[in-house]
Amino acid sequence: MLKTLCSKLRSHQQLLTKTLQQVLGSLPTILKPYYYRFLDQNLLPATMKTMDESDVGISCYISNLPGFRGILKQRYSDFIVNEVDLDENVVHLTSLEAPKEVCSEAKEVNVSDQLNTSYVTEIESFRSLAGNSDADKLKALIDKHNSGVDVSDEPIVLSPSSDKSHRTAIHNFFKERLKFLVTDTIDGVEDQSKCVRVRLNKGGNNGRGKYSRKRKDRDDKRYDSRGSDSWPEHLGKFLRFNLFKENKDTQEALNIIAKMLGVQPRSFGFAGTKDKRAVTTQRVTVFKQQASKLAALNRRLIGIKVGDFCHVKEGLLLGQLYGNRFTITLRGVSAESEDIIKASAVALGEHGFINYFGLQRFGSSSVPTHLIGAALLRGEWKAAKNAISTVREYYKESGDIDGTLRQLPRCLVAEKAILQCLKKHPGNYLQALKAIPRTLRMMYVHSYQSYLWNHAASMRVQKHGFDQVVLGDLVYSKEQHKEKETFVAECETVNDNNMDDYSNLDETSETDLPEEKNIPVKALNEEDLKSGTYTIDDVLLPLPGSRVIYPSNDIGEVYRDLAQKDGISLTETAHKIKEFSITNMTGAYRCVFQKPKDFEWELLSYTDGTIPLAETDFDVIAKSVKKSKVREEDSANGSEELRADSSAISVGDDMLPGKGCEEKSNSEAGMQSEKSQSGGNAESQMALKLSFTLPASCYATMAVRELLKTSTSVAFHKSLND
Repeated sequence: MLKTLCSKLRSHQQLLTKTLQQVLGSLPTILKPYYYRFLDQNLLPATMKTMDESDVGISCYISNLPGFRGILKQRYSDFIVNEVDLDENVVHLTSLEAPKEVCSEAKEVNVSDQLNTSYVTEIESFRSLAGNSDADKLKALIDKHNSGVDVSDEPIVLSPSSDKSHRTAIHNFFKERLKFLVTDTIDGVEDQSKCVRVRLNKGGNNGRGKYSRKRKDRDDKRYDSRGSDSWPEHLGKFLRFNLFKENKDTQEALNIIAKMLGVQPRSFGFAGTKDKRAVTTQRVTVFKQQASKLAALNRRLIGIKVGDFCHVKEGLLLGQLYGNRFTITLRGVSAESEDIIKASAVALGEHGFINYFGLQRFGSSSVPTHLIGAALLRGEWKAAKNAISTVREYYKESGDIDGTLRQLPRCLVAEKAILQCLKKHPGNYLQALKAIPRTLRMMYVHSYQSYLWNHAASMRVQKHGFDQVVLGDLVYSKEQHKEKETFVAECETVNDNNMDDYSNLDETSETDLPEEKNIPVKALNEEDLKSGTYTIDDVLLPLPGSRVIYPSNDIGEVYRDLAQKDGISLTETAHKIKEFSITNMTGAYRCVFQKPKDFEWELLSYTDGTIPLAETDFDVIAKSVKKSKVREEDSANGSEELRADSSAISVGDDMLPGKGCEEKSNSEAGMQSEKSQSGGNAESQMALKLSFTLPASCYATMAVRELLKTSTSVAFHKSLND
């Protein structure tokens, strides 16, 4: 009875979902945000609000082979990502030990050695740089300090300045002339203005002097150590290390490490953010830190490990990578015949896939990010605010912004920023939108660019196929530029990022295209077609902007027609806010077709779904440490303990306690399952393991989609587990 009822409910839900999708498809894009909000406010099940791939232009395949069943990311260890650096070396975690650093102890500024010095010459020099008011403030601080008064918690704030070069000159002045003082930059009272803040450098006290106080009791944030010259000259100022993490996004992992080190998250640099529901390894740099301090954290870190330390002169910036190496295990694979699976894998390696922006690019909140981007481009500030904000019923009824803010989780950065701004500036929706961290708010506009690109790519495949170039196609000009350049989208998200976790984004995460970049792109003419110089692999499509050209064939019209339906012009702006205008964005180019590099695949059989089917970097280290432990115990007859790694607790214990969330508990369950199934009654299942490398900004999920011929949405693959 209950089974029949559940079946009927499921059938009705599917019918309602189909109806809602049909209604959505018939609506003009300009009305879609309101429709999504209607669904959200009426608390319909998530499956009825799930964005479909076709909604964002993902609709074609290269291969005509039938798809087959397979579950993506059944376990986060089924999705392994290793960064590939600019020299095309795959980044692996191979060691957790800190290297020996000669004279690595930083020589700190001793404040007491500089007491009772008037610094008359320095103050007068500063007066010519900053003016009388700021010079008088500085003199008062130094005089007070020389008289023996505790000024450690009495910083001075210099006059506001919107001139970054002037602020830099002030920072350098203190770094060179008054080393016992340190500086940082804070927001000024006026919009867009910044102030330099100055205070006593307490490095020489090591937190133990008479003026010291526990950091948790101070209400100001930690000062950056860039103002001191205490770092040994023989060491590069940046410590580079490999970050290994499980089921955490990059910013989350670095926030944890930053908190343990007592530094700001912005002290870290990295080339690209990595997936959350995955096991990933990537390079990171941090300013003026010792390897021994980071290596010591391995005992306390949960689901995170750091290693392979070295000092370098420059920190990493976003975009400084070739791409990523993926090891993806599709579980529960089934098809009409095994030959279909094999043929599909071979076809993927030979022909590749359509280089769509994946669903992750368009977010997972109730309103897709490209619709918010369209509202911003039209200048509809209130509509954009409403589409972004998740305003609780509590706020609707009471109007209590403070109460609502207390209820919002940390990950809702945009919503919190909007509410906090509206509290200060009621009704100023544009100001509220600008309060969102720039990296995040620009994602909305970039998402709309991606939306147009996906639709144009689908139309290119539908009209002209995937086996030859046609008149008017865009390509990199080989006549002017023999070697193809990498030219990625502005503020690009890296493969399969979770866009619904916006916590900890800040201004340093943006990767706008350099203004001086001049990419030689041309539309193919008749002579090009006759020469045979260009192939389908050379075909590009633009992400709209002021510095791109469009295909000179019918595909160029796709952009203009689709944007026009959304009430957007690609050549004129509807408002004066530059950052929300396509005409103020440079644009970019992206290859339409992408072949996986160094592609490998194999079919596996398994009986226990809790047992990992691919080795992670940590698995390799753990295996090596185990062997070392066995050898030591054999040589000492069990009298010696493992000493192979100062940061290792032991291989069998929680060296990666994060595995307790999934791997450890399931591994124990798996061992029990194996014992209980030793009689041979376990049902064998098939898995397809894929390994390949993709350039930065390509989505591995789109390669998987080409194989399975099914949606890559999280909701769909979760349903396969039911």
